[in-house]
Amino acid sequence: MSVGAPRGLASSGQKPITEILHPLSAAEETLSPAPDVTVGGHIPGSGGADKEAGLTNGTPVETSSPASASSLFNRLQLDDDPEAEAEARADPFVSTETRDLFVTVDDPKKHVSTMETYITYRVSTKTTRIEFDLPEYCVRRRYQDFDWLRIKLEDSQPTHLIPPLPEKFVMKGVVDRFSEEFVETRMKALDKFLKRVADHPVLSFNPHLNAFLSAKDLNKRQGLALLTKVGESVKQVAGGYKLRARPAEFCAMGEYLDTFSQKLGTIDRIAQRILKEQTEYLTELREYGAVYSSWAGSEDELRRPVEGVAGCVTTCCGALEDLSENMSQDFLPVLREYVLYIDSMKNVLRKRDQSQAEYEGRLEAAVLRKQEDRTPVPVEVEKCQDKVECFNADLKADWERWQSNKRQDFKQLLTGMADKNINYYEKCQAAWESLITLLQDKQTEDKTNETN
Repeated sequence: MSVGAPRGLASSGQKPITEILHPLSAAEETLSPAPDVTVGGHIPGSGGADKEAGLTNGTPVETSSPASASSLFNRLQLDDDPEAEAEARADPFVSTETRDLFVTVDDPKKHVSTMETYITYRVSTKTTRIEFDLPEYCVRRRYQDFDWLRIKLEDSQPTHLIPPLPEKFVMKGVVDRFSEEFVETRMKALDKFLKRVADHPVLSFNPHLNAFLSAKDLNKRQGLALLTKVGESVKQVAGGYKLRARPAEFCAMGEYLDTFSQKLGTIDRIAQRILKEQTEYLTELREYGAVYSSWAGSEDELRRPVEGVAGCVTTCCGALEDLSENMSQDFLPVLREYVLYIDSMKNVLRKRDQSQAEYEGRLEAAVLRKQEDRTPVPVEVEKCQDKVECFNADLKADWERWQSNKRQDFKQLLTGMADKNINYYEKCQAAWESLITLLQDKQTEDKTNETN
């Protein structure tokens, strides 16, 4: 989170806030035929910083700053959470010195009533933000509450990439949605979702997030008046208009997402097949070890070697079980999360294209009217241009953040997978090497007996 970032600022470009003027500041500059998009720079058609700011759909919002550099320095820093500090260091967009919102999802509990059975999770919050009445909150939320929050974020922040939630329905290969494995995996995914939102420089100041974290009883109808109709209006205006051309940088984004999606799909299918084969192999390996155990009971001379083989097989079974558990609970969920992330990113790209189509359609109509009756370009056209530029700036900033998170996540994922595989083979190797020692001792003992 950037120090001194205005709470109502819709754009999250990378330059200092003092250099960025909000694009919806009632500009009076001459309208250019096409938007000149820059990342984090001055946005054409913007006014002074002291003018009324607005959301990307034109709704005025409060522009009070959540914290200045000096006030943040004097605030109480929540630096007693080493895990949160490690996460902050991992994200180059988030500094531990400026973070003032920490959230955790844990402690799942099962609730059984006459009408339904469901799971709730404890959501703990620590903050020094003045928007919150208390420094700490602890509430319980179920999955549909997280879903409500994500829908509200999409409605009120259409230009930003909203992190994905885990899928509502049962994951592949899991029959019982109340099983310990499923609940644990979902809890980790919900925790990651909420941390990503809380670390975002714009989404973290959304009033719906405040309500989600602090309200004792979350009212699903709260804030309905804030729902935007930008999607519907854009479709109505741009429905009969064909987009001229998506800018090259956004075309590159779309192509990258398509390629990345194909690669992830292939890796996911192969990983699912490997996991299935490991499960089948584990079942047969257990039967294999049981045969040696029963055989050892009927042998006197070979009892120790046969029991040694049974012990090696048992050790290999435990190591393989740990390896399979890591793949099902740590590896596959990350792949699935990024498949959903790709869908979210494509959705934002489509909204950006709709906004551009709306602007181009209104601009062509305004140009035709100006040629006919010499009327000035309507203010609505200028606002549409500003929306496109705001969309571009927000999307580029979120794209950079997403790429950074992706690199960090996959670095940890692949390193962890390598460590788990090395650990598996080391356990198996150590087990069978101990059997060699046992067989050598048995051979020495037999030779001694023959000599005697």
